[in-house]
Amino acid sequence: MKLLKMLGVVAVGAATLGCSVAAFAADTIKIGDINSYKRAAAFSVPYKQGLELALAQINAAGGVLGKKIQVISRDDQAQPGEAVKIADELFSRDGVVMITGSFLSNIGLALSSYAGEKKHLYLAAEPLADSIVWEKGNRYTFRLRPSTTMQAAMLAEAAAAMPAKKWATIAPNYSYGKEAVAAFEKALKAKKPDVQFVTEQWPALFKIDAGAEVAAIDAAKPDAIFNVTFGSDLAKFVREGETRGLFKGKLVVGLLTGEPEYLDPLKGEAPTGWIVTGYPWYDIKDPAHVAFVDAYKKMWNDYPRTGSLVGYDTMKSIAAAIEKAGSTDTEALVNAFEGLNVATPAGKISFRKIDHQSTMGAWVGTTALKDGKGVMVDWKYDDGANYLPSDAEVRAMRPQ
Repeated sequence: MKLLKMLGVVAVGAATLGCSVAAFAADTIKIGDINSYKRAAAFSVPYKQGLELALAQINAAGGVLGKKIQVISRDDQAQPGEAVKIADELFSRDGVVMITGSFLSNIGLALSSYAGEKKHLYLAAEPLADSIVWEKGNRYTFRLRPSTTMQAAMLAEAAAAMPAKKWATIAPNYSYGKEAVAAFEKALKAKKPDVQFVTEQWPALFKIDAGAEVAAIDAAKPDAIFNVTFGSDLAKFVREGETRGLFKGKLVVGLLTGEPEYLDPLKGEAPTGWIVTGYPWYDIKDPAHVAFVDAYKKMWNDYPRTGSLVGYDTMKSIAAAIEKAGSTDTEALVNAFEGLNVATPAGKISFRKIDHQSTMGAWVGTTALKDGKGVMVDWKYDDGANYLPSDAEVRAMRPQ
């Protein structure tokens, strides 16, 4: 009899706990976050910190639709297959209403394909490959950051004003690098038809043989170099190029090179005089951005990187979409994301209905050394809306 009573108490306790868990789940909106936290920590860790800042602000203000937002983060080990497996678990086991994140473009493409097939919503926060929203776009995938075509067009605009005609390119040998080079060549030739691309170098991602790459570029005798390497590959390329005098007397244009994630680790070895896209957070005086920087420093005792801003904008975009939809139903959220306007520290952005690409822009400027580290000077912010393909061009590229 005592055993039966004990089992009864346990059963009641378990039922009560079950109700509490169910009530908690009912009072939260779960978002899945998939990223290369170990392999690409320089970008993804600041990304998560920016996302958590926005999440804290949103939940402190009461959440969305009367519910708090809960983010479940997982590491994809920089493997597309692992990312897709995690996505499936997040939806089937954890009950997320959508997924976001991903850093590498090959992973972004895998998750986009998964989203289209399973009809699950995916906000590609970070990957830059154009095909994510164009050639391989689908109803259930949106993208926040300005793509390779957008940033390449910004850089080509600046490069076209320079006298250089013979170009070399170097980029990681996967979707992001290939699409970036193709986009830059197309944009620059449209502005300067007489330019020539005399050599293309394709090192494996994070496995660059910098000495061989520098020697090959130097042998082609270019006037200018378009660099798409980042992270440890960029550091090796810069150091080897400086040692061998590759950059002397040449125009160098760098995609992402001005981002603190990649410029700061070089310290006094940072290249100077390069035209780059990046994030001069220290010089942006817009009140909304100053408030973001102050809040980020207060929460993390650190300064923001590009990833921090992307993570923050990602969470703000998700909350805005849920609010607009008035629901967490997938189809309602997709409809809400189409044409969604979001206030960000860099100004208002919109997610285009025709291709699901946001109008987030990028800062373009020149690298310099200040107080023993690399910075961006003479920069300007280019609105992404001005560098997007026309509706007719999108219809020709995107599956209907």
